Amino acid sequence: MSEPIRFYHRNAIREVSDAGVTRTVLQYLREDAHCTGTKEGCAEGDCGACTVVVGERDAEGGVSFKAVNACIQFLPTLDGRALFTVEDLRQPDGSLHPVQQAMVDCHGSQCGFCTPGFVMSMWALYEKTGHEHAGQQGCANKAACSTPSRDDIANALTGNLCRCTGYRPILDAAEQMFKLEGPKAPVDVKSLSETLAAIERNETFHYEHKGQQYDAPRTVEGLAAIKQARPNTRILAGSTDIGLWVTKQMRELGDIVYVGQVEAMREIRVSDAFIEIGAGVSVERAYAELAKHYPELEEMWLRFASLPIRNAGTIGGNVANGSPIGDSMPGLIALGARVVLRGGAVEREMPLEDLYLAYQKKDMAEHEFVLALKVPTRTGARANLQFRTYKVSKRFDSDISAVCAAFAFIADGDTVREPRIAFGGMAATPKRATHTEAVLADAQWHEATAQAAMIAMGNDYAPLSDMRATSDYRLEAAKNTLYRFWLETRPHNPLAPHAINVRNVAAETA
Repeated sequence: MSEPIRFYHRNAIREVSDAGVTRTVLQYLREDAHCTGTKEGCAEGDCGACTVVVGERDAEGGVSFKAVNACIQFLPTLDGRALFTVEDLRQPDGSLHPVQQAMVDCHGSQCGFCTPGFVMSMWALYEKTGHEHAGQQGCANKAACSTPSRDDIANALTGNLCRCTGYRPILDAAEQMFKLEGPKAPVDVKSLSETLAAIERNETFHYEHKGQQYDAPRTVEGLAAIKQARPNTRILAGSTDIGLWVTKQMRELGDIVYVGQVEAMREIRVSDAFIEIGAGVSVERAYAELAKHYPELEEMWLRFASLPIRNAGTIGGNVANGSPIGDSMPGLIALGARVVLRGGAVEREMPLEDLYLAYQKKDMAEHEFVLALKVPTRTGARANLQFRTYKVSKRFDSDISAVCAAFAFIADGDTVREPRIAFGGMAATPKRATHTEAVLADAQWHEATAQAAMIAMGNDYAPLSDMRATSDYRLEAAKNTLYRFWLETRPHNPLAPHAINVRNVAAETA
């Protein structure tokens, strides 16, 4: 039996029973709730004009706030959560929130179309900073909070584009907002947590509209049962790719099963051997954990799409999608990650690179799904692991790679052991460079070795030309990333901080 979608919005619990399964949050806001502050720009999660903040009750009983793109999020995924838009920042007496006042004072808005999205990204940062300062009960003295750095602010705004102001006034406003006195939050966090607890579901949430079904199970067993009974059911995670199938390609998705409420798939477990990341863990959380063990991933973390996309998208979804230009797979493959699959009551695992058979073809039965990823820790011989990832794209922030490279080997003195090289953007799938690895295996890590490996790379890849880069450019860029890897990791290199400090990092995380 179909149940209504229940979520908190505009100071009340809302129940929706007549919306399409793939109706977007943005469509609901503008057409049903008449909250037109949130704008539609690109309808694909790139421009940030539609940015809203979703609140979710966490394991400690608090509420976490995350900026996401309303244009590609489906309304049923709000069930049990809270939705905040720019209208929520208006105070009862009509005064402006410090975020809004700072935008006014710093002249951070011109045409105004992008402004609500910027304001909501800034508010998410404002709340996050306040909660880190004073806990989930709200900050008693927001002015005393340490202001995030300019870089932290820029990173928080990677999902928002503006054609008018040139960003400097907006960054100024994001610094200024922490210095203004004003309302601490549009909601009482403790009260909100209690409200969300009251509408939290313990069993699978089932919703139907015009014959299309949407299920949100709470357990892995529930998810497995649905996929086994109806193998054609589409798995939905962060909607950062599938959302575009609807908004851009106008595709009919059929029945949907949502993994965002399966708690066991949203856990991260660290053992001596592996960092095990549930498939439902957001890209942001996954990279935050991985970067503790492999700080070389920090730049890729920041350059992976934008913060709203990383907040919504999942590491399992990115892996299951298997896009040849996906940025997570090359680094994971170079690190020797393994993927865990579940089908019915059966689990199996394999090296991540073996999952991809051909373009959009994976070694998965129709009823199987990605359950988790297992990334080896930096212990034992891997304490001497040399590892780098590089992204080549036209824009630093929020852009799709022309080439994504990842290199790893265990340094045995000056000798290369167990090299692993993987690329995105160079083939129909994320692919290892086996010929290049063969040249490096058990060789001395000298410049001549690196140059020989660069030549061998021509036997590994024959990339395509497209709007992002030509085939020749891609191959030359790939070779040059290998040479950069040599420059940064060559023996006795005083200019390679990670090559010097990597053992200390390994000792700290062992």
